[in-house]
Amino acid sequence: MVDVGAKKTTRREAWAEAALWLPECVVAAFSGNELESKKGPVMQTARLAGTMAVKKTPDLIPLCHPIPIEGIDFEHELEELSGLLTIRCRVSAVYKTGIEMEALTGVSIATLTVYDMCKAISPEITIQSIRVLHKTGGKKDYHAE
Repeated sequence: MVDVGAKKTTRREAWAEAALWLPECVVAAFSGNELESKKGPVMQTARLAGTMAVKKTPDLIPLCHPIPIEGIDFEHELEELSGLLTIRCRVSAVYKTGIEMEALTGVSIATLTVYDMCKAISPEITIQSIRVLHKTGGKKDYHAE
């Protein structure tokens, strides 16, 4: 594990994003901003799963520091014509090391939850990408193009 003892504590924030392609039959199951499946409300459950995952990141990824998380937010957007569902996770903390792994873990588990809850509607769902959108705090800020 990297020694962060001498590092300066700063406010840190990271946004991660995942994109899923949903077939028409899954898109048709959306009502407003929520998707109901036999297992229950999909987006609400995905946010809960993602939040739990953020908090468990050091248990899941070797050598990640436990970080005192101060905020976790999720948002999603569905482009009905293309079937593209975008999920974003924002994580914030005041600490000595970055939190992009927490944001990536949160959005990954939220995305996998959507797949799990919708695979009975259609197993053709495709997870297309997972990436860091931006991070602030620490030595370098990062903003994806």
